[in-house]
Parts: sequence; C-alpha cells; structure tokens
Amino acid sequence: MANDTFTALAHPIRREIVERLSGGAATIGEASRGLGVSKPTITRHVKLLEDAGVVTRVVDGRIHRLGLRPDTLADAAGWLESQRARWERLFDVVGDYLEEGRR
Repeated sequence: MANDTFTALAHPIRREIVERLSGGAATIGEASRGLGVSKPTITRHVKLLEDAGVVTRVVDGRIHRLGLRPDTLADAAGWLESQRARWERLFDVVGDYLEEGRR
C-alpha cells in the first residue's frame, strides 16, 4: 500500500475534490468551485492527486476533465479495513482479559 494515496487525501481541499468527483467526472472548475483558493493552488492540489493515482485527467482542448481512479481508492480502503480488523481483534483480547479479571 503506497503512502501516496494517504498523502494525497491528507489535505481537506483534496478530500473535497475527491468527494465531489465521487458523483462522477467533472471539469477542474466544477470540482474546485467555491473552495476559496487560487487557480495555481488548485493546480498544485490536482497535480498531487494525479501523481498519487487518485484521479485521472483527460484534456480536450482547454477543458480538463477529472475522474476518480477507484482501484487506487480501493487499495487504500482495503488497507484501512485490514487495520480496523486487526485493532478490533486486539481490543477483543483486551476486553476478554478485563472480563476475566472481574470474575
């Protein structure tokens, strides 16, 4: 599991762009409208998302359309799920130990 995905999702603006793209492909303008930052800042955020493999960009003339890469997000979700399952098992062991101590 590459840390690039988590680095890409670490910033709230990038998470908002990903959230907006979860509804389907959008232009950069549509995906970033109302975020309150400059175009160069949006460009840097989108580039980081692209470099991490979270989004793809298709250029048609002056229109840049973004889309999510579900495979990259699925890999990250799978890693998170494995960690959640691991921690739940550890908490179950601690809970069992504490329960035994009460008897």
